[in-house]
Amino acid sequence: MSKLSIEQQSSSLSLKEKSISFLQNVAFGNVREAFQKYIGPDFLHHNPFFAGDSKSLMIAMEQNATENATKKLEVKLAIQEKDIVTVYSHIKQRSEDPGAAVVHIFRFKDNQIVEMWDVGQPIPKDSPNENGMF
Repeated sequence: MSKLSIEQQSSSLSLKEKSISFLQNVAFGNVREAFQKYIGPDFLHHNPFFAGDSKSLMIAMEQNATENATKKLEVKLAIQEKDIVTVYSHIKQRSEDPGAAVVHIFRFKDNQIVEMWDVGQPIPKDSPNENGMF
């Protein structure tokens, strides 16, 4: 049995698996590889803090990965419906921080991410809600 190349492995993944892999690669500092592997040529995003093109977001993600080398991402839930995938995660920029609950929404075309939305909410240190955010 021969080993599959990264591209072949990527092509056999579901859209949900591709979304999670993209987020994990970005979180662990493999930003350019994640963009090359998963982002389509007409990609656009809706993060209000950066220009809406892939290059601007990729550079921002690389800077964040450099500044937060111990970042942790834990996927809590992923849902796929047709060409849309939603991933709900706990992201900690630094291990001592409570982190944030973040939702990424991906739209795919031809098995590539062509559009992305992300929304986040900081996790409060003290919350009266005994259920927590997860």
